Amino acid sequence: MKKKVKMLDEEYRFRDGVILSETDLQGIITYANRRFCQISGYERKELIGSNHNIVRHPDMPKEVFRQMWQTLQAGDGWEGLIKNLRKDGRYYWVHTYIEPRWNTEAICGYIAVHRPPDPDEVIEVELQYKALLIQEKART
Repeated sequence: MKKKVKMLDEEYRFRDGVILSETDLQGIITYANRRFCQISGYERKELIGSNHNIVRHPDMPKEVFRQMWQTLQAGDGWEGLIKNLRKDGRYYWVHTYIEPRWNTEAICGYIAVHRPPDPDEVIEVELQYKALLIQEKART
């Protein structure tokens, strides 16, 4: 069960390096590199076995993840910006590329590479995500 993180409206700037993670078909983390641990504020033992949404920020529209999963399950790679939530409540942005891992015949998991985003990309996508969130709230 995901522990509730008290959110702070404070950015933790991801400036260098690459975050690598792997998950199974359900999004359960099977690998997290050292940089993932450093940036997210979680220890590796907290990440491994947890759903990748352990770092999902509530400002992320559900539609983004719906499209991501649809693309991945079709066997294609997905790329986009994601706002994540650190263990300490601060947020960080990542430019993410995810692709399916295949065994001989089927998708057996996913591998993700996250790098620091371009600040201009973040400004643009924040506006898009806010509009999507407004639409999502209007439907509920």
